[in-house]
Amino acid sequence: MSTQILAPLPGVAMALSDVPDPVFSAEMVGSGVAIEPPDTDEPITVVAPISGSIVKLHPHAAVIVSDDGLGVLLHVGIDTVGKPDLFEVKAVEGERIEVGEPLVIFSPNAVRRLGLSAAVPVVVMDTAPGSAQDAVTGAVAVGDKLFAI
Repeated sequence: MSTQILAPLPGVAMALSDVPDPVFSAEMVGSGVAIEPPDTDEPITVVAPISGSIVKLHPHAAVIVSDDGLGVLLHVGIDTVGKPDLFEVKAVEGERIEVGEPLVIFSPNAVRRLGLSAAVPVVVMDTAPGSAQDAVTGAVAVGDKLFAI
């Protein structure tokens, strides 16, 4: 049985190998897809790509564990650790979240103005490199299927 991971924000889906961070691009954390958000100053809401429990929630990242134990990491932007003013957290660590419910709001261009990548890796933790199945690339809308695991 496979689990579908849905797009948590609009943008352009790309292979993790295209992310400007060696930990994500080499799939050291796990397999998945990244999304490059649109060129906008408007706030974008990042939503849960699966239903489950929020086991970790930082302004720049979240880990959701599904009912069957799959851990999905979303990292909003690259090198955005320690920049909480870029994000508005909309969920609570330790609570249950349903697919499509808001996690974090951010402006992609506010991240880019700091010279950082606004790419959002969506990774299933502790999976072997290349294990994301049917991974999409190109334009995605919130809730589109990104990949299966």
